[in-house]
Amino acid sequence: MKLATLRTDGTTRAVRLDGDVLVDLGVPDVGALLAEDGWAERAATATGTTYPVEGADFAPVVPAPSKVVCVGLNYRNHIQEMGRDLPEHPTLFAKFADCLIGAQDDIVRPVETEKLDWEVELAVVVGAPARRARGAEAEAAIAGFTVLNDITCRDWQFRTREWLQGKMWDSTTPVGPCLVTPDELPGGVRPAVDVKLLVDGEVMQSDSTGDLLFDPVDLVEYVSTIVRLNPGDIIATGTPGGVGHARRPERYLLGGETVVTEIQGIGRLENRVVKEKSA
Repeated sequence: MKLATLRTDGTTRAVRLDGDVLVDLGVPDVGALLAEDGWAERAATATGTTYPVEGADFAPVVPAPSKVVCVGLNYRNHIQEMGRDLPEHPTLFAKFADCLIGAQDDIVRPVETEKLDWEVELAVVVGAPARRARGAEAEAAIAGFTVLNDITCRDWQFRTREWLQGKMWDSTTPVGPCLVTPDELPGGVRPAVDVKLLVDGEVMQSDSTGDLLFDPVDLVEYVSTIVRLNPGDIIATGTPGGVGHARRPERYLLGGETVVTEIQGIGRLENRVVKEKSA
């Protein structure tokens, strides 16, 4: 099952992708749907208003998660290209709902950065409350997966040892276009799928989530040990090698590029980079 948040008539609606139509699920967005008991059955059986898939304007799949937890250094090849040792524990940082944009929205390049970079990521969407979840409970807390591009201001990220200030820029992080439930993916809650990112048609990143050090279930267990996970929360699982910062010479997004971020069986983001207008 594939679920999305559609922008329509000045508002948003949670929808199910059903062939070439989107079926209205009777709630304003996917986050609101996941907060309901029995959301999966409701979503699977809904027969509401329909909208065409063609030309659909997708909002962030969960527009206002209570938290977005991100994982750094989780693909072996990316760890190696950044010159670091394999970590014993997940490296965590955060984003906020204000960072998120839709599947085809423009990425606005902040005037304050000269080193805007890309990162394709498989993102976990939480579908049930979880605290200190283990094993089957952690697996059951995963509603599904979506695509996220962890756009990063590298010059701000490496100002200090803490990465947050390079990762939390307003309206820079595309996420969507849909949530895909684990039963539709090879490997289920531990999916083994291809991830890819292209800039103006050139492949920059290409890998498989089979290369993850800490898989989605590991991450739900680890993060829920620290803080409660709520329905609609997002965990971005990390990026593979091929980021612009690690290239020689370094490459960054200057403005005018089209960035395509896609994951096998889930979908694609297509975002144009535009320069922010000076105040």
